[in-house]
Amino acid sequence: MPSPFFYIFAAMMLSGGLMVIFMRNPVSSALSMVLSFLGLAGIFIGLNAYFVGILQILVYAGAIMVLFIFIIMLLDVKDEESHPRKGLAITAGVLIPVALIIQLAGVILTDDKSPSAPPLTLEAAAADYKQESVIHKKLSNGSLPDVHLIGRKLFTEYNFPLQVIAVLLLVATVGCVALSKKSSAPKDGAKPDKG
Repeated sequence: MPSPFFYIFAAMMLSGGLMVIFMRNPVSSALSMVLSFLGLAGIFIGLNAYFVGILQILVYAGAIMVLFIFIIMLLDVKDEESHPRKGLAITAGVLIPVALIIQLAGVILTDDKSPSAPPLTLEAAAADYKQESVIHKKLSNGSLPDVHLIGRKLFTEYNFPLQVIAVLLLVATVGCVALSKKSSAPKDGAKPDKG
């Protein structure tokens, strides 16, 4: 990826993330996350991970954000009322970013001392897979089968975490529906009208 495009997409991603934090309206905050997702998709596509980039747009910027907006509308979230900031919240809001910047600076400054990985060609990577597999054939031909590689990783080495995430998403969806149901109990002890 040419360097200017990387910085443009990185700026999109970071500005979208900052707008998610600083927007008061939850709908505007959720829509700002779409900008962050699009910047991340641009970085993935620039790294030749086309499948992951397209999934980022279709699944996250599309389906997940529609679900977020639907849940926000369903729960009828009001604008946050302004209240005085607590001292502990301000202190944490300053200390956590400072700790993150110190950690990032430590990683960036030690980058020159870290050993570099040996160059890996696609043909050499094909030796790790069976000859009759689609992954071996595509790697031998010089193309990167990112869809097959992601599928193989997900459903072999990461199958259990994938199932756990599916159950967590199901529980979260059921919980959201349960929380959003309006209480139909009558007020003041009056009997419900059956007419």
